[in-house]
Amino acid sequence: MNKNTETMSFSSDEIRRENIRQVLKLTQEALEERGYNAINQLAGYLISNDPAYISSHKNARSIIQSVERHELIEELVRFYLEGNK
Repeated sequence: MNKNTETMSFSSDEIRRENIRQVLKLTQEALEERGYNAINQLAGYLISNDPAYISSHKNARSIIQSVERHELIEELVRFYLEGNK
C-alpha cells in the first residue's frame, strides 16, 4: 500500500483563478446548449454588466454573478497575454 504523505499546497490566487475558469466554462456550456453565441453573450455581459445577456439555463446567470465582473475580465486578459496557459 502506497500512502501519499506529502502535503500539497495551493495558493488562494490559484484557487480563485480556477474557480473563475470553471464559472466561465459552465456559463459557456449553458449558453451554447440554449443556442446562443457564448462569446457574444459573455462580451455583452462583461461590457454592460447586464445579467440579461446570460441565460438562466443551468443556473448560469447566478453562477456568473458569483464572481466579480472585474475579476472575470482580469482573468481573461491574463489568459490572453500569458499565451493561453
